[in-house]
Amino acid sequence: MRRICIYPKDIARITGKSYRQSLRIYNTIKKIRGKQSHQLLSTEEVCEYLGLDKEQKKR
Repeated sequence: MRRICIYPKDIARITGKSYRQSLRIYNTIKKIRGKQSHQLLSTEEVCEYLGLDKEQKKR
């Protein structure tokens, strides 16, 4: 079973950016989506923001 939640470390691996920059991206997405601090982001939300096809992320 695949995870549906994504963390800043995952964004760093996908984009090749530093953890700190990935944390900024993560928090930006949460702010845009109106998420509270305890809520997580889904893979779909991150892929949509980054302009990635969900199938590309699976590879």
